[in-house]
Amino acid sequence: QVQLVESGGGLVQAGGSLRLSCAASGSIFSINFMAWYRQAPGKQRELVASLGSDANTNYIDSVKGRFTISRNNAKNTVFLQMNSLKPEDTAVYSCNAQGYYSNSAYNVRAFNSWGQGTQVTVSS
Repeated sequence: QVQLVESGGGLVQAGGSLRLSCAASGSIFSINFMAWYRQAPGKQRELVASLGSDANTNYIDSVKGRFTISRNNAKNTVFLQMNSLKPEDTAVYSCNAQGYYSNSAYNVRAFNSWGQGTQVTVSS
């Protein structure tokens, strides 16, 4: 299978920046989709930013112009650069990756993996 490990969360003042990283490992054949989600206390999880295999990016309106999703294909890592952070950005951020992995020499299977989540807290 494919494992995702996130890093980069923490506490920052409003207006500050953080950079989240999510590294995928395992017998990866290809990754077609990578995304960042977040869930604030008492709220539903929401898709913050996504990056397809065609390099097409999508963002929720509340982070457009402030957040940037990018990917290092050689290292199977996705990043989320978060600038001009606001208290309402406070949440647990989780990465998601979808693609295919090799479980034998002749067998490729689809995967849909999640990271463990990293806390981002923005103080006012």
